[in-house]
Amino acid sequence: MARLAQTPGLTEIQRDILATVRAFVDKEIIPNAQRLEHADEYPTDIVDGMREMGLLGLTISEEYGGLGESLLTYALVVEELSRGWMSISGIVNTHFIVAYLISQYGSPEQKSRLLPKMAAGEARGAFSMSEPGVGSDVAGIRTRADRRGDTFVLNGQKMWLTNGGYSSIVATLVRTETGAPTVYGNMTTFLLEKKPGFGQTAPGLTIPGRLEKMGYKGVETTEMVLDGVTVPQTAVLGGVEAGLGRGFYQMMDGIEVGRVNVAARACGISIRAFELAVAYAQQRSTFGKPIAQHQAIAFKLAEMGTKIEASHALMVNAARLKDSGARNDVEAGMAKLLASEYCAEVVQESFRIHGGYGFSKEYEIERLMREAPFLLIGEGTSEIQKTIISRGLLREYSS
Repeated sequence: MARLAQTPGLTEIQRDILATVRAFVDKEIIPNAQRLEHADEYPTDIVDGMREMGLLGLTISEEYGGLGESLLTYALVVEELSRGWMSISGIVNTHFIVAYLISQYGSPEQKSRLLPKMAAGEARGAFSMSEPGVGSDVAGIRTRADRRGDTFVLNGQKMWLTNGGYSSIVATLVRTETGAPTVYGNMTTFLLEKKPGFGQTAPGLTIPGRLEKMGYKGVETTEMVLDGVTVPQTAVLGGVEAGLGRGFYQMMDGIEVGRVNVAARACGISIRAFELAVAYAQQRSTFGKPIAQHQAIAFKLAEMGTKIEASHALMVNAARLKDSGARNDVEAGMAKLLASEYCAEVVQESFRIHGGYGFSKEYEIERLMREAPFLLIGEGTSEIQKTIISRGLLREYSS
């Protein structure tokens, strides 16, 4: 039997990319992740290494200086990165979503000006929908953009921006009055450009500072305050004619690929938790034999491996569907739901196998125990995924 989470049908180029990333994870990320995570230190050297490898432009078209790879390739790369340290995958995820949105919906000017910088890692992206009082209820967004002649003026407060500090392009969903009959038709995505850093990074745009978290450290998560931010019409994703009032639908498309990403992250963490558990179970002995030979532990390993295989299969299916151009909201929801829930279970079982040592900060499993819960809420809670899945099933099986 092959090792867990193998993917059939990959091209030679995909296999080479994954082998390179896996070697990078084993050499540069895993040996440093504990130290960086406990210090909540930004992994500058690791990000520079990913930039040199071209990972920040992995899915950007070759026309704009990227590698032009598929969502599947990207998801498998995220799985490998998360096996090393989930925070690294967070750094590339929002960057990837913004690049995806610009590639899919951007105007020719936005594509030609922004995508080459993003592919080279000279400009990094952040993605902003949530607000202090708004999570999954996107209809409740209050931040708004008011038209003033040839410009728009934005006011409000956004929350939970991964890469909020280091980014220079923030895809931001706000309310705009377009006269549409539903609230969703009165939302627009703006590409807000700013200087990397904290404080006032553009006129009226402030990144107050890092939010303290129990896990998912190293990568910064921030708020964003918009106080009279004035931008030209060209800041509308796709331009005014194509993009005004289309923001909700654009962002939901981005969230679909984001959910595949979260599923891939969950798979990566699960794989690492299993690797740690299966190694420890063969080294630690009780009652005269390695604990892996006790049925109670062997059965845990069997269940963990099965859950990883199921999660990986759903994640790959969702990515391949999106690559084919098919709708994948249900499949992405299923992948995100199953992978994140199973990840929490696999990590906890690995923690139990480690016994008292799992409670020590010297062991990696302690960090994974703090990272896994984030996946249960990131890109929509499990309950939101169930809502999406059930609606899709009822649509297909309507009587």
